[in-house]
Amino acid sequence: MEVIFIEHALERMLERGTNADEVRKVLEIGDRVQAKQSRNAKEAVFDYGSEWLGREFKQKKVKAIYAEEADQLTVITVYVYYGEWD
Repeated sequence: MEVIFIEHALERMLERGTNADEVRKVLEIGDRVQAKQSRNAKEAVFDYGSEWLGREFKQKKVKAIYAEEADQLTVITVYVYYGEWD
């Protein structure tokens, strides 16, 4: 299935510390979570073990909000959370 990123999503990925490869992985293996306005959302936790904004974090959670059409997914925005999850 084709994955399209709107400009807003590309900007949010850059400013929040993720990339298209990670988001594609989220769409492939992530868990479905609730989203607003009849949108779809998936999230996945990745090992991070690095620094973000001056603090060290073990993991990061990437959440993709997207619309699903016939044979394509359009990524609308992306959220990234840093911390530790089980």
